[in-house]
Amino acid sequence: LSDPERAGALLRERLPKEIAELLSPEPPRLVDGSFVDEALRHHLTDRLFQAKTMTGRTVLLYVLIEHKSFPDRRVGWQVVKYTVEWWKQWERENPDWEMMPPVVPFVFYHGASEWRVPDEFLALVDAEEGWRPWLLNLRFAVMDLGKIEDRMLSRYPQLRAWLLAVKYATRESRQLGIKSLLVDALLEVPEDQHVIIRYIVETFWSYDEQIVREIIQQIQPEEEENMMSQFARDIITKGKPQWLQEGRQEGEAIFLLRLLERRFGNLPGWVSKKVHTSTQSTLEAWGDRVFDAQSLEEIFADQR
Repeated sequence: LSDPERAGALLRERLPKEIAELLSPEPPRLVDGSFVDEALRHHLTDRLFQAKTMTGRTVLLYVLIEHKSFPDRRVGWQVVKYTVEWWKQWERENPDWEMMPPVVPFVFYHGASEWRVPDEFLALVDAEEGWRPWLLNLRFAVMDLGKIEDRMLSRYPQLRAWLLAVKYATRESRQLGIKSLLVDALLEVPEDQHVIIRYIVETFWSYDEQIVREIIQQIQPEEEENMMSQFARDIITKGKPQWLQEGRQEGEAIFLLRLLERRFGNLPGWVSKKVHTSTQSTLEAWGDRVFDAQSLEEIFADQR
């Protein structure tokens, strides 16, 4: 999403129609900087684009990327904070402003769990009924890749191949079933094949060396040995080193514990032990339950 043309294509396809249809056809301009908190950068990334509308107005398109297995219930607060920071930056750069540009927030999510977090900030505010019209609110568009059929991810080949790879990076149990579809998508983007395959090697835990070789043989057979020597051998032939998987699971475990503590307060010792010794798929299943369960016991009912 650092590529303005791809980002522009994605936003025009996935922003609400009333916003997208008024955007100028020119690619948006990527604005330098990020306001994501240091502590959250292991699962949040952001990009800001400046674009024009068909009437010549300036608009800021703010993309917040959630790259973890289950969504953070507090994403609405992150969107509000970062939107205000971007406006503050605009004010510093335009001290004589009379009207501020709109900031349109867009959340990009490719986790394995379905996105069920409300798409507005006020869902996080504990207020009396009837106060809503008087309180600050901010809605944001959400793109949950898991809800989009594979062949409908994008009309643009340069975007479709990327989205397909990103979608299944968090869906280990379904990676083998989309190999043919992935090959078809890669054949449409010869300029991106090397870097997308590198990404697949690092994130598709169901793909071993043989599968990666089969993919390369179908798209660039003459480059098989070159590709394998450049990036696959140091990862695949070592069995995708165990420390990579452990590091991935540890990050998920820490994040799940943070969610549980926010929801239920101080956690008993057995919770931390259980979380840190569980598999990736189990962590994802527990993460799905955090927002609906009424107690810790309900979350861990089948694993206590």
